[in-house]
Amino acid sequence: MLIKLFNFILDCIIHQIEKYSMDFKMDEIDEAILEILVENSKIGTKEVALQVGLTVTPTYERIKRLEKQGVIQGYTTRLNKKIIGKGLQVFCQVSLKEHNIDLLKSFEKEVVGLGQVSACYHIAGDHDYALLIEVADMTEYESFLKQSLATLPSIANVQSSFVMSAIKE
Repeated sequence: MLIKLFNFILDCIIHQIEKYSMDFKMDEIDEAILEILVENSKIGTKEVALQVGLTVTPTYERIKRLEKQGVIQGYTTRLNKKIIGKGLQVFCQVSLKEHNIDLLKSFEKEVVGLGQVSACYHIAGDHDYALLIEVADMTEYESFLKQSLATLPSIANVQSSFVMSAIKE
């Protein structure tokens, strides 16, 4: 009997969470808040409120709601890549030898552990994965390619494209 009651309560809670999630709608003010925070995540709530035309309390509540709903997943800092020794960005398109779940998981586990890999995307199209590699220079990239990436047994092919300049990040 106690288990049935527990399951009933759990089902009610899940239903309310799902209902609340489905009812979530963003308006123009939410979108404006997001634009401001994307541009400068360190900006204070008071400054955001001034820019969107609200007082501090409703602005704070909107930001917290956006965080709670998972719209805002975190706050980041943009870094000057050259100053921190990552002046060369390379997009690598990786094709795997086979497409089975064990090979995919193995590749993903290994590539996540490589410090030079800033981002990894499982993609559809001519290649299986797109990696963003950030290193100091071409010498370091060549070393990374030969000693790390090319040693992964699941890789069939790697194509590299080098970033000349960032237009928008």
